Amino acid sequence: MDKKMAFGLAMLIVPWLTVPFMGKKSFLRFLPVASFVNLFLSLFGLIANKKKWWVNKSPLSPGYVDFTYILGPYFVATLWVFKLTYGNFPKYLIANMVIDAINAYPFAEIWEKVGVFKFKKMNHTIWYFICVSLAIIIYGYQYIVEKSIKTIEDEV
Repeated sequence: MDKKMAFGLAMLIVPWLTVPFMGKKSFLRFLPVASFVNLFLSLFGLIANKKKWWVNKSPLSPGYVDFTYILGPYFVATLWVFKLTYGNFPKYLIANMVIDAINAYPFAEIWEKVGVFKFKKMNHTIWYFICVSLAIIIYGYQYIVEKSIKTIEDEV
């Protein structure tokens, strides 16, 4: 197995090893927002590849969208950040800004060095601001989901 394949498998599997520690209730509570952001990232990835903002060279998901990244670290990190910070927006935003900085700079550089991903017409800073903006949007999405569930429970 070459290093790209091993890296891709690790990126997909290792984050999921932490999910049992989250608890079933938290997992199910934040599953809609993690699914929503991953759908958004998948569509964004299609556009980004078509416009050559970046190139995906992942051997596990060759083509336009890197599902190893989306379904691995991004999905699981979204679940954990919401579990640990939801209900306290400043704490949530700071946590996301720190994680997004790590994601956009050192992690993206590692992915580029391994050869599974490369920014082309987009740079690390733009990706960082996209991620932070997306974090704000999905917090609102989770708020709407929670409000809808509470309304349904109150009616029953």
